[in-house]
Amino acid sequence: MSVAGKSADRAQQIQDKVQKLNERAERTTDPNERRRLQDEARRMQEQSVTAGGGAAEARSGHRADSQKDEFPRR
Repeated sequence: MSVAGKSADRAQQIQDKVQKLNERAERTTDPNERRRLQDEARRMQEQSVTAGGGAAEARSGHRADSQKDEFPRR
């Protein structure tokens, strides 16, 4: 497997973990636990984007800055 393939697999694993944390946060009734889970998910997402150059962000449905439209649509 290529380095790019390994990076993509790792980014997908992180995104899966982020999604599971967010789902757990939605189900919990304890506000402190919800906040803790959301914060952990946010940190993982930020680290993934920083380490992967935005690959994880692009997979999560968000476009990286380099992919945004150059001119706003009217």
